[in-house]
Amino acid sequence: AFARPDVPDWHGLPPRNLAYLIRRYTRFGDVVLDLDEHPTVAAAARYLYRAPAKLVVTEGVARVRLLPPNKGADRPRRVVCRPGPGADLILLTLPLAGAYSLDLHGMTRAMAAWRPLLRPGGHLIAALTATGPEPGKVSHRSTVITAARAAGLLYHQHIPVVLIPLPEHDPRTDPHGLDETGDGRRLLAGRHVPAFRDLLVFASTATGEESTRA
Repeated sequence: AFARPDVPDWHGLPPRNLAYLIRRYTRFGDVVLDLDEHPTVAAAARYLYRAPAKLVVTEGVARVRLLPPNKGADRPRRVVCRPGPGADLILLTLPLAGAYSLDLHGMTRAMAAWRPLLRPGGHLIAALTATGPEPGKVSHRSTVITAARAAGLLYHQHIPVVLIPLPEHDPRTDPHGLDETGDGRRLLAGRHVPAFRDLLVFASTATGEESTRA
């Protein structure tokens, strides 16, 4: 199992769980593109014999570029990439600059720009880090799913990542009072502490001709 005490969690997901997620959606030699350039993604990809990559924009053209071999703490690993341009898996967090997860039009434009970066059969995983909207408003999750579909991606799966131990009962019904102090805090200013993070998985419908050359 991939367990690295020297790398941080990926937005609430422990390194070993992130490695499982990458393994679930890729094969040996696949290209893993991380738009946030998070160190744990690259470490997990190399551990699994995948090829970590970053996005490079030159003269307005976005391309997928493989990261050089890690000559630091990681043991050298030989990765043979499968032929073909683009990435097999894209990881990112939302919102991003120009891709706010409550702006349907901006999010659709962003998804339309990311979709050609995927190889046929590839997947895009978005972690939603924004807090929920005001009551009665459209949620971040619904906006992102709608935008991805409008951009030509297929909605594949919703994965909730639990961030804190869940209480057995609603804290506001606890007869011993509200616990708003210490590491065991369950409420913050009378509201629930965020307990989970949404991961949204989308599948590519691109053909080989639509994929971006690496």
